[in-house]
Amino acid sequence: MKLAYWMYAGPAHIGTLRVASSFKNVHAVMHAPLGDDYFNVMRSTSERERDFTPVTASVVDRHVLARGSQEKVINNISRKDEEQHPDLIVLTPTCTSSILQEDLQNFVDRASLSSESDVILADVNYHRVNELQAGDRTLEQIIRFYLDRARKQSTLDRSVTNKPSANIIGIFTPGFHNQHDCRELKRLLAELGIAVNQVIPEGGYLKNLRDLPRAWFNIVPYREVGLMAATFLEKEYGMPYISITPMGISNTADFILQIEKLVNVWAYALSDKKLNYKFYVDNQTKFVSQAAWFSKSIDCQNLAGKEAAIFGDATHAASITKILVKEMGIRVSCSGTYCKHDAERFNEQVQGLCGEIMVTEDHTEVGDTIARIEPSAIFGTQMERHIGKRIDIPCGVISSPVHIQNFPLGYRPFLGYEGTNQIADLIYNSFNLGMEDHSPDVFGGHDTKGISTKSLSIEISDINWTLEAESEPNRIPGFVRGKIKRNTEVFAKQNNIPEITIDVTYAAKEKSSP
Repeated sequence: MKLAYWMYAGPAHIGTLRVASSFKNVHAVMHAPLGDDYFNVMRSTSERERDFTPVTASVVDRHVLARGSQEKVINNISRKDEEQHPDLIVLTPTCTSSILQEDLQNFVDRASLSSESDVILADVNYHRVNELQAGDRTLEQIIRFYLDRARKQSTLDRSVTNKPSANIIGIFTPGFHNQHDCRELKRLLAELGIAVNQVIPEGGYLKNLRDLPRAWFNIVPYREVGLMAATFLEKEYGMPYISITPMGISNTADFILQIEKLVNVWAYALSDKKLNYKFYVDNQTKFVSQAAWFSKSIDCQNLAGKEAAIFGDATHAASITKILVKEMGIRVSCSGTYCKHDAERFNEQVQGLCGEIMVTEDHTEVGDTIARIEPSAIFGTQMERHIGKRIDIPCGVISSPVHIQNFPLGYRPFLGYEGTNQIADLIYNSFNLGMEDHSPDVFGGHDTKGISTKSLSIEISDINWTLEAESEPNRIPGFVRGKIKRNTEVFAKQNNIPEITIDVTYAAKEKSSP
């Protein structure tokens, strides 16, 4: 356990609450202090949905601390069962319940005796997993619970659908553009002649989980949540899954090719006609997606030589790295993720595509690395946007955690061919927004910028600048002042110069000139 004022991935109970709240008519109860019930506010303000199942907090107050929970948790579960009649109540462990050494399984067992709803305890180790890992585990636990029950009750239908169909696993709330990505995936699958059997957990009903094995295959668009469930379904029910994220021209083509292979395996067994999606991929790439054309345009070619830094969850960071390098010809100085549990896979995906790889949960390390690299643009989370503002580098947000402005009401998917257009716009605008911000400097205007040192660490330079030397950088555009100042100080240190004068700035400039 550690105290931090910023976390890329939240505590485990948030992941469990996100999955439970995404299902229809599933209620989550958390045993925690009053301040920990912020999930309802976060969910309602981010997704801005009209109707969703709120989370109930069984509040730990001074009486609980003095005498223990006693019947409080059980009474809260029973009350929700009587008031809302949910299909399932999920009791989630929290840091507080762990510190108090509460026997939550005993609460669940006792509440189940008088409850008409199913009651389960989220099987997550609060101290060992983060929000994403807990969400992945909770989703798999719920699916396993209801499929095992259906199998015991002989109500499990193992016959596959007549037409090719797929389950989309891992769309949940409040995910980064998840709702838009789901719509785009449905549109893409419909054009390929693939029916959507179920989307879980977002908007799914527990009574329909028993029909999950009827799909021909499963799709896991994000590795962070859904992979455990897909692995379980493959092992127990022989259902293959696709974990390629259809983000970018190349990955989307690979995703469709994988669908073609899986469908044709069933087509061979059912004596159906085999599918060939080559014409569809070519048509979408040339005429529907503008990203392929744009990558060859003069606008995109003007970005040649630019450098970018990328940081986010493993899925988005790896995908954006591939798009920048392979599809747009932009150099990636650093690509990183906070998903330490998926570090090996992430390294495989971006190896050879970037200057350095960073796997960390420490935002100060990320900030200092970006400040050292000084890229032309950053692509990351809300924290990287803050970092970019501090050191005057434009940032495009490509991953959670994000601010409410990254939950647009308009249609902005990142997946599929429409997603390629959105990503191309984001990349191009991020680079050129930086140029627009500095137009007043270039063409003459109100200059309020000081000299940016491009550093987020607290450092005190031992090199003095004369007044005349300090005023010299004011004559050049603000977006390069930090780099000029830094290069001048490096030159002075290398030559053991204790004070920077106007002559030293000229000498440093002359040395750095090609």
